[in-house]
Amino acid sequence: RKCDVVNRGLSGYNTRWAKLILPRLISKSTGAESTVAVTIFFGANDSALKDLNPKQHVPLEEYAANLKSMIQYLKSVDITEDRIILITPPPLQESAWEKECLAKGDKLNRRNATTGEYAQACVQVARDCGTDVLDLWTLMQKNQDFSSYLSDGLHLSTKGNSFLAAQLWSCLDKKLSALPWLLPYWRDVDHTNPEASLL
Repeated sequence: RKCDVVNRGLSGYNTRWAKLILPRLISKSTGAESTVAVTIFFGANDSALKDLNPKQHVPLEEYAANLKSMIQYLKSVDITEDRIILITPPPLQESAWEKECLAKGDKLNRRNATTGEYAQACVQVARDCGTDVLDLWTLMQKNQDFSSYLSDGLHLSTKGNSFLAAQLWSCLDKKLSALPWLLPYWRDVDHTNPEASLL
């Protein structure tokens, strides 16, 4: 009851495409000044192997530059660094993802070590730009068998999404705690005269 959540998850996109469409998603006219937080969560597609997946692949240096470009754009519409949270790609469970690739007649088109390089670049961009960062790649691998966090070796499972939400909440809670409630808690609504509480 403190704010609205707007999700702009775009299947298969990389940072090269995201930086182009970001101005259509967030602008001064779309209420950037009242934005509490923006998460930027890319890298799983950018880190696809160039030879096997050239359509989604973005070179490491360009990936970092694209993240910086998105941060600079957000700053240009008055969303300051302290309201930006970068999220690294999650780890890749290669054997499970290879099964998915083979089922489509493809070879394994990603490597966890390569994804890790993109995760490190994401962390470095956050340091350089002064934003928060959630290093999902590292956090998920603290649990040695991280495969339960992934539905197919690449995409997050229900458990993986819950893990991400819990980690993200620790970043967001600080930003949201000072905000006023937009609507009262249900027990505080006068049930005999709800208009008095809600209007």
